[in-house]
Amino acid sequence: MRFVTALLFVLALTSISHAVKKPTAVDFVRDIKPILSDRCFNCHGPDANNRQADLRLDLKEEALAAIAFDGNRIIHSGRSHKSELIKRIQSDNPDLKMPPAESKLQLTEEEIDLLTRWVEQGANWENHWSFEAPVSHAIPKTKNKSWGTNEIDQFILNKIEEAGLNPADRANPTTLIRRLAFDITGLPPKADQVRRYSENPTLETYNRIVDELLADKHYGERMAATWLDVARYADTFGYQVDRDRYVWPYRDWVINAFNQNMPYDQFVTEQLAGDLLEAPTDSQRIATTFNRLHSQKVEGGSVPEEFRTEYVADRTHTFGTAFLGLTLECCRCHDHKYDPFTQTEYYQLFAYFNNIDEAGLYSYFTTSTPTPTLRILNEKQKKQIANADQVIASEMAKLLQLEDVANQEFETWLDNRQVTKEIIGLEQELTFEDGKVGANKSTEGKIGRAIQLTGDDAIGLSVGNYSRNTPFTISLWFNTPDIKERAVVFHRSRAWTDSASRGYQMLIEDGHISVSLIHFWPGNAIRVRTKDIIAPVQWHHLSMVYDGSSQANGLKIYLNGKPADTEVVKDNLYKNITGSGGDNITIGQRFRDKGFKEGLVDEFKVYNRQLSDLELQHVFDGQTLEKILATNTAMLNAKQKLLLKQYYLNLFDETYGNQLAALKAARDQRSKLVDGAQEIMVMADMQKRRETFLLNRGAYDQPTESVATATPSIFGDSGENGNRLTLAHWVTSPQNPLTARVYVNRIWQMMLGKGLVKTPEDFGSQGAIPTHPELLDWLSLSFIDNDWDTKALIKLIACSSAYRQSSESSADKLSSDPENDLLSHANRYQLPAEMLRDNALLTSGLLVDKQGGPSVKPYEVAESFKPVARGKGEQLYRRSLYTYWRRTAPAPVMMTLDAAKREVCSVARERTSNPLHAIVLLNDPQYIEAARKMGENLVKAFGNDHKAAMAKAFEQLTSRVAEDAELAVISISFQQQLAYFKKYPDEANKFLSTGDAPRDMNLPADQVAAMGMVINLLLNYDECVVRQ
Repeated sequence: MRFVTALLFVLALTSISHAVKKPTAVDFVRDIKPILSDRCFNCHGPDANNRQADLRLDLKEEALAAIAFDGNRIIHSGRSHKSELIKRIQSDNPDLKMPPAESKLQLTEEEIDLLTRWVEQGANWENHWSFEAPVSHAIPKTKNKSWGTNEIDQFILNKIEEAGLNPADRANPTTLIRRLAFDITGLPPKADQVRRYSENPTLETYNRIVDELLADKHYGERMAATWLDVARYADTFGYQVDRDRYVWPYRDWVINAFNQNMPYDQFVTEQLAGDLLEAPTDSQRIATTFNRLHSQKVEGGSVPEEFRTEYVADRTHTFGTAFLGLTLECCRCHDHKYDPFTQTEYYQLFAYFNNIDEAGLYSYFTTSTPTPTLRILNEKQKKQIANADQVIASEMAKLLQLEDVANQEFETWLDNRQVTKEIIGLEQELTFEDGKVGANKSTEGKIGRAIQLTGDDAIGLSVGNYSRNTPFTISLWFNTPDIKERAVVFHRSRAWTDSASRGYQMLIEDGHISVSLIHFWPGNAIRVRTKDIIAPVQWHHLSMVYDGSSQANGLKIYLNGKPADTEVVKDNLYKNITGSGGDNITIGQRFRDKGFKEGLVDEFKVYNRQLSDLELQHVFDGQTLEKILATNTAMLNAKQKLLLKQYYLNLFDETYGNQLAALKAARDQRSKLVDGAQEIMVMADMQKRRETFLLNRGAYDQPTESVATATPSIFGDSGENGNRLTLAHWVTSPQNPLTARVYVNRIWQMMLGKGLVKTPEDFGSQGAIPTHPELLDWLSLSFIDNDWDTKALIKLIACSSAYRQSSESSADKLSSDPENDLLSHANRYQLPAEMLRDNALLTSGLLVDKQGGPSVKPYEVAESFKPVARGKGEQLYRRSLYTYWRRTAPAPVMMTLDAAKREVCSVARERTSNPLHAIVLLNDPQYIEAARKMGENLVKAFGNDHKAAMAKAFEQLTSRVAEDAELAVISISFQQQLAYFKKYPDEANKFLSTGDAPRDMNLPADQVAAMGMVINLLLNYDECVVRQ
């Protein structure tokens, strides 16, 4: 019997021993994919141009099918000793070892062991988790049946229990409600909310408070603060000049969208392609400003196309980061080294954003808004403009009727006409016969002398400042020495790109003649161009003729007295062409443009009206008008009579002349309504799609093959030749594996301190894998099924037991899970910059609780790297969301407290803990002013009952009642400060003069100053500044 017992004991030990020694299963996603991505993909990954040995280890089919030179498989499932991969990583031969020494990459012994065991266990392979559609997982079962509130808790508790840990206790009521209020509204809770939950800490009470906070208008402001980081929102253009721009209506759109609980798929769609929706509203078009919030350039010497390309690239990168959680930037120059995206696919995405009529540089000399734009008009203004349009149409119809009807006065004039060769309306003429040509050269011309231009030395006239409603004609003899790529024949403007060419001009473009009227090139202009190249080294007579209509069909080019065959390049002029400087016509040269080098010009004439065809023929040949006027009426043919009628109506018919004046007056009235209208940058696709090319190494001037719009093939075909709306529908499709996950992860990050994926900007191979992948999938599918309801998602998280835990931890938890990935307790961290400042303003009574409107300039902007004058009055006390954001010099206090700079799309802020935070909170004028105003309010309310005042202050700043020991410490501080200010009254007055808020001179300065210093101390207290 003893033998049997001993034998059973030995067998049991053997069984236990085998169980202990049995190797744990290797998880591909958790253990193997990160190693391959970090150590192998650089040479054996998606980038075809950098791929070595034609071996690809990022795709299952290729990796498992690959054969080495000796005939062995690279990865032989179940047989590590036969796998070339394992041989190479275990080799000591420097010529064979992988990764090679020159790569500066090494595998640890643990990683080699993982790879070996993975192959030995069958080389199980899963595609990258985020590129696969979310899967509906069963809710895990847990041992603890009483802890959870909703499904989230089952997923969280399951992981905690697997690690042998327990969740933390419920946070105390005051801590929880304070945490909740800041997380949802960015402001401390109302005292009533804290009281109600403290007195009745039930889930029902808590749910009601969650609903109240989500319905609060401050919710939209809190959500917008986070989204503006994503949208890289700034009130200035960036780069060196960094001029102000008008974009705040977009910020207000974001606030309203969140407050209205706009479904996230609609929120995304309107920002990407609101302009392409059927009958888009102004609000939907303003949403597309999201795509225009990148930095923009104006500095001299910049190449417009280079920076236009940068803008499109920025939109593409922002799209990838904001909605897909992907790093697309490296695909601009080559195939992605870690994720399955090619350079071609990058430019297919790029093509979606490459079809708006924009310039690479904005205007330095004007305040014009870069096109395309939306005019910000109220309903009254829209109605006035619509009425003005009707008046113009009516006046135009009357004019056309006068041209068509029989005219007895014309018949009478025809029989009594006077012969003349004078063209009426000539304002200035340059014949160049006097030889006064400055640094240019006087030479033989078409008629007598002409001018040969250097291209750098202008000839200026004293006329030409015509509005877009004023008809005019400019004619000249012209001779170009060669077929020029670009040359300015004449213009009336201040500059080329530096004023967006505002004015009008005649150019040579690739040998063609073009004429334009421009407010902001290219999106607010009309331009026509000759279809044929103008032959060089011979004289041509050119006329630019404009009828005052602001339409391309009212702008003509006459070549040698006859209408040239032209094509319309632009036809969208809707604002003034004056006001940029350069008010008179200049020949042959323009600031930072290409002049008409070696070109010849003769007989330059400017007329203050639209010449008729008969007159234009005469300006060319010098005889047509006189000849036809001298022809007997009976000898005139129908064409000649028509020419004479046009000539007569323009010059001699009083009724027609009055009608022309009435039409111009109507157009002038409309211009008064339109020209002063504020504009905002938006998206608007061009009718003719701009061709997009793959750019070699991402260089704007190295286009290769043409590409069409399409989405990455790994996600399935979205269909080629779609537009941004196609892209928006693709990205918000429930079948897209990334969009919901990425957004849900950021909401989780907002509510719990960090995401389930700790790299919210990178869901690719180099990013972190989810700590709770099943939970992320469950939340994402639930979010989609719930119609992309952001408030419902936040409420689900806020009501979970996981969210409501205390932040208190234990030594075991900190040792086994130092980063709290398991969420066995709540995370503690300093409140964001906006919340710190807004808390101080609110508790001091200084906060101006006004929503929306232009950005404001509090004290700190005057001390930034590029200081600007600070505001006054309520501008100093608005919520931090509305602080003026200068891209190259953001608000310095906000930056010190870890705000995002917003130069690029940012989906997670850095969290630092350094002495500068305390220095700012103790010394910044905004916080000092808040402290002394709160101190003043307390002294006014409590008089000499300083202990009661300090108790009230503590409660307001921490949301809880102070303990006696805490009040004792605070009281000592108060007495010390009071003694100091009694001794040094000037210091009290100095302290109380901080900030613009008025001081109550009826209160004792020493008491107010002492109380203010105590508040200043409490504003730095851990429970005031840290999310517990």
